[in-house]
Amino acid sequence: MPAPRRSLLALPAVALLLAACGGPAPAETKGNTAPDGTKVNLTADQKRVTTAKVDAIAALVPEEIRKRGTLKVVDSLGTVPPLDFYADDNKTIIGVEPDIASLLADVLGLKVEFNPVSWENIFVGLDSGKYDVGLSNITVTEARKEKYDFATYRLDILGFEAKKGSGWKVAGPKDVAGRTISVASGTNQEKLLVAWNEENVKAGLKPVDIKYFQNSSDYYLALSSGRIDAHLGPNPVAAFHGAQTGETEIVGTYSGAGAQVLGKIGATTKKDNGLVNALHQALDTVIKNGTYGQVLKRWGLENEAVQSSELNPPGLPKTNQ
Repeated sequence: MPAPRRSLLALPAVALLLAACGGPAPAETKGNTAPDGTKVNLTADQKRVTTAKVDAIAALVPEEIRKRGTLKVVDSLGTVPPLDFYADDNKTIIGVEPDIASLLADVLGLKVEFNPVSWENIFVGLDSGKYDVGLSNITVTEARKEKYDFATYRLDILGFEAKKGSGWKVAGPKDVAGRTISVASGTNQEKLLVAWNEENVKAGLKPVDIKYFQNSSDYYLALSSGRIDAHLGPNPVAAFHGAQTGETEIVGTYSGAGAQVLGKIGATTKKDNGLVNALHQALDTVIKNGTYGQVLKRWGLENEAVQSSELNPPGLPKTNQ
């Protein structure tokens, strides 16, 4: 998923996301609330959850990375709360993805190095070997598995975000027929929406009017003005925004891998670069020792927890690509 940038629906979200865009963040951004009511620390002093090194797992890390001493993590541009965004100092990267990356580095005995880039450059950097691993809400798909290895760490849940009190719910394709819905191009959300629209048209239902926005400032403005009925994106982002502003709500959720497969988010490495097994075992370690659960609770994402990490599980089928 590409990174939305900032919200225009209500002041608290504007305050939070101005930090993501390089503007000053007002004091009221401190102590915002996650979807489950958890108070969120938006300062640079994160007091991240930590865990101990596990020598046996650290020994699985490729020698080049061990000698370097750093885990080069590539992520989105730091503008997608609560996944990956900037603290109120405008430079410290915070969120659930950086927290999980830090836990992995702890287990592996490495220092984490964050490299925020645009969505498409995540994969360019992984392909070239510039970065070791991508942690940026990357969905496991069958097409991606041809080029990348995955160690899963979160469920992939998509959310339809509408103005609060919209009075409609989305449970499947027929519920979006005739609606105007926005999505970011090049994402699995787009593929799902396009597939649903094709299904509706074949069934003789009204088509979806699909609008494309890459920046949250644009689609939230369209939502507030009534130009779109909903935006389809990652559920954590939509739920977090709704909790902050009180102006939007989730009107439906869906698996990021479609109807037949439970969507999973995975730590992503270049295929056969030798790192994924270490990441897989490190993830299982932090899941079992409870630090993973503490991280998800920090950001109100307990409902996206997995019971164990999986290596290259079934992903979004190619037929839906």
